[in-house]
Amino acid sequence: MQSTLPKAVFKLAQQVIDTNSAVGRTVVTAESCTGGLVAAALTEIPGSSAVLQSGFVTYSNEAKIKTLKVGEELIETFGAVSIAVAWAMAQGALKRSSADVAVAISGVAGPDGGTPQKPVGTVVFAVAERGKDPEDVVADKISFGEDKTRAEIRMAATLHALGLLLPYKG
Repeated sequence: MQSTLPKAVFKLAQQVIDTNSAVGRTVVTAESCTGGLVAAALTEIPGSSAVLQSGFVTYSNEAKIKTLKVGEELIETFGAVSIAVAWAMAQGALKRSSADVAVAISGVAGPDGGTPQKPVGTVVFAVAERGKDPEDVVADKISFGEDKTRAEIRMAATLHALGLLLPYKG
């Protein structure tokens, strides 16, 4: 099948759709630095409507607060690129959808915006599942590297977020 996406992204998105469809699980995305790339990757796959329930692109802090109900105090205290905010984004997406699982992504894709504490390439991720204890935080903070381009950071974050949407086979 022809795709507008890199082969690795298309292949992983196909796996996310196939495996979640097989277990009857739906997903929702809450994206900031990826700007909807995760949802776009999923919708590239035929049959994605059975799995992708919705996607939120909340690029600004205002959108995170208004759309996903992320607490303004969380952003002020920890910053938009923090596990606390990513977790609140995932919880907010889950509450504003009927999906079974949510993935949230927030980061510094560059080339500007980095700080010594959160340099360019820093991306945080969170996953929330319906019916699980919201106090049980499932999150990652990854440094994809200050030497990467904006496009490389966004693509790496997209791939990681897709991987987080694969059902756990414990």
